[in-house]
Amino acid sequence: MIPFFQPKNAGAGTDSSVGGTAAHAHKSLPESHGTVPIPSHLGFWRKMLAFSGPGYLVAVGYMDPGNWATDLAGGSRYGYSLLSVILISNLMAILLQSLCTRLGIATGRDLAQACRDQYSRPVSIALWMVCEIAIAACDLAEVIGSAIALNLLFHIPIVAGVVITGLDVLLVMYLTNRSFRHLEAVVVSLILLIGGCFLVQMILAQPPIREVLKGFIPTTQIIRNPEMLYIAIGILGATVMPHNLYLHSSVVQTRKYEPSAAGKREAIWFSTLDSTVALMSALFINAAILIVAAAAFHKSGTVVDEIGKAHELLAPVLGTTMAGILFAVALLASGQNSTLTGTLAGQIVMEGFLDIRMRPWLRRLITRAVAIVPAVVVAALQGESGTARLLVLSQVILSLQLPFAVIPLVMFTSNRKRMGEFVSPRWIQVLAWLTAAIILVLNVRLLYDVATGPR
Repeated sequence: MIPFFQPKNAGAGTDSSVGGTAAHAHKSLPESHGTVPIPSHLGFWRKMLAFSGPGYLVAVGYMDPGNWATDLAGGSRYGYSLLSVILISNLMAILLQSLCTRLGIATGRDLAQACRDQYSRPVSIALWMVCEIAIAACDLAEVIGSAIALNLLFHIPIVAGVVITGLDVLLVMYLTNRSFRHLEAVVVSLILLIGGCFLVQMILAQPPIREVLKGFIPTTQIIRNPEMLYIAIGILGATVMPHNLYLHSSVVQTRKYEPSAAGKREAIWFSTLDSTVALMSALFINAAILIVAAAAFHKSGTVVDEIGKAHELLAPVLGTTMAGILFAVALLASGQNSTLTGTLAGQIVMEGFLDIRMRPWLRRLITRAVAIVPAVVVAALQGESGTARLLVLSQVILSLQLPFAVIPLVMFTSNRKRMGEFVSPRWIQVLAWLTAAIILVLNVRLLYDVATGPR
């Protein structure tokens, strides 16, 4: 075990399993914990519908404005080649999110709480700080994306749009006073809106199917080309998001399933199915963004590193102003959707690591303020080009935070003393550690490239 993740002394009244201390009485998201009933008499389809929801909250993080920046840059520069990175990243996400459902349902603890149970106070605080950086980076992408969308649709200046995004705390205040199912319904509706917009754009772009399918096959060029690798790691960071691991292990506990072993096993199965289906929708949207960028810009040699530039060029390239409008509408929906789940993630990590409760709207205000400051400064000094670079950088930062969430998650779900009969099967453990190793290697390579040469 690496020194940073040394567990705290078990002699201070701490049981090695997750249910062993009095502190474990605190529930994750207590205001929503077990509020969605799952009647045992329901048939398969109705039960699947009852469990559906948390996976879509997680999927939102896989299609936020940060994904747009990396997907647009990847598609316009390298055609369909990076579709393989999107596919592999999505498969990694499905695996890791399945571990989150296993941890949350089997132990009744979210990932942040499990870290606080296992590690010393200094290590827990360090992990919390790393996670907060990740959430701030994600929120930065949401701020910039929403501001750009407002500019494209209503010609509101970027700086003013960045400030306006701070008002979305009012939406959070309203939704957090409703039932958790209301929040899920809003999220799913916005996902359907985003997917519909890109489906139309895909039809308009008419990409060559053979080249698209070929793009899903990995090539060594991705590793050998430093600039291509930089974008690829940005895609990885935008797809497998660290704070989503904390979020998912908590929101699966909003379901009131049978607390028996059989009930938990069924809950794990249905929750994993929910997240897998939801993440496939994220795969479609991310792939669609890259495909539209590749079909519209790559062959002409037009490099699109800015979301605003993509909007401006789509209409003449695809032959209709509808393409640009749909692009901006989907971008705005994406930014607002990510706002909702970012609030929950911030609340979960703060309560889980530090055992501190804060009202969601106040938590949102603090997180958004941290993101607004750099966005306003960069937008004022460098305009849209600066915000575009900041978007891609935010996704690389997210990727660098991944190991600090992935390694504890894999360790916990592979530990029989902690998980009991719900410990991950050996083959899942092997795949999970392989995923963690790939993430570590890619991050080391990225750091090396950044340190040895200008980007």
